[in-house]
Amino acid sequence: MIHPAKPPQDAPTGEHLEKLRSEAQDHVRQLRQRINRLGHDEISLILSGARSHYAWTDRPVTDETLRELYDIVKMGATSMNSSPARFVFVRSPEGREKLMKSLKPTNVAKVATAPVTVIIAHDLEFWKHLPFLFPHEDRRPHFEGKPEHAADTAYRNATLQGAYLMIAARALGLDVGAMSGFSNAIVDEEFFAGTTLRSNFLCNLGYADEGALFHKLPRFDFDDVCSFA
Repeated sequence: MIHPAKPPQDAPTGEHLEKLRSEAQDHVRQLRQRINRLGHDEISLILSGARSHYAWTDRPVTDETLRELYDIVKMGATSMNSSPARFVFVRSPEGREKLMKSLKPTNVAKVATAPVTVIIAHDLEFWKHLPFLFPHEDRRPHFEGKPEHAADTAYRNATLQGAYLMIAARALGLDVGAMSGFSNAIVDEEFFAGTTLRSNFLCNLGYADEGALFHKLPRFDFDDVCSFA
């Protein structure tokens, strides 16, 4: 899971930069002309009507689907394009055995029956990859020698990427069930010992057995939690 930093990318300049900027702007304009918002059913599929699932069918999740999922997730926005999230797709008997050590008893069955459980983690030394990810200027001095700032940035942005993963999975027809009922310390020891990776949360992926669902729980209204300033 720890890979050497990719070589720096040459930042485009001059006419090349202007061409790339123009193409990016045209792409967004054309996209908005084709579709300016999702419909009710699409929004319901990914958020408003979606549910967290706890029971699963035995239908497998293919490698191709997981790769397609990541190719969507990686395009989600992060600060300075830092992309600190690291994803471990646990599905082998050996991986499950290690993961089971960390779980609270009520979560064992959820993981045991899920086709895939994703460990959403973050790399505390994500900033070493910034010359590749953000070639316009060297942002490594913002983080080098500042472990608290690096950890805070990594955690915040990887959490965003974990949310992107959940929404993207639903968009691809998968069901999801995020979990926090586990020991991060045990996961880190079992999967990331001796590395700069740290776990954040877990998420089961697969095709759900809806028979385990209960009624949808209440949510706050706009005026309960929103304000204008």
